[in-house]
Amino acid sequence: MKFLIVVDMQNDFIDGALGTAEAVQILPAVAEKIRGFDGTVIYTRDTHTPDYMQTQEGANLPVIHCVQGEDGWQLPPVLDELRTQMNSPVFDKPTFGSVELGRYMLGRYEKGDVESIELIGVCTDICVISNALLLKAFMPEVPICVDPSCCAGTTVENHDNALAAMKMCQIAVK
Repeated sequence: MKFLIVVDMQNDFIDGALGTAEAVQILPAVAEKIRGFDGTVIYTRDTHTPDYMQTQEGANLPVIHCVQGEDGWQLPPVLDELRTQMNSPVFDKPTFGSVELGRYMLGRYEKGDVESIELIGVCTDICVISNALLLKAFMPEVPICVDPSCCAGTTVENHDNALAAMKMCQIAVK
């Protein structure tokens, strides 16, 4: 089975606290890719609590974002509607990479269910790369790819650097 992992396409990363013009621009392509995907679609959500600023991440990235239950934590309506229609699982994660997602996918792989994995979303240089490398570590023989036209980084340069790093780690960049 083919899997599409939609990484952190949440309001705060699109047009909210940490949004970028590039993230706004990819939203229609992300929705279209999800609609046309022949396989299982899974979402991750960056998930923080109100004490975010007291965490190590908060000390290094002092911008409150993706606080569970708040508007910035939500998927945009178009993606939330697709998630609901497809009954897609969501993995809430308190850090960049989702160990829970990795374990879930490894379990599916051990049952013979995983043919390939594609990742899209934001931020290419933080959470997309973290989850791609985590999945590659859990399943080194599974083809994993990233679609750069459906990803956005914290900057264009950081996006490009993350794609180059993933290529070096045998993650295909379409």
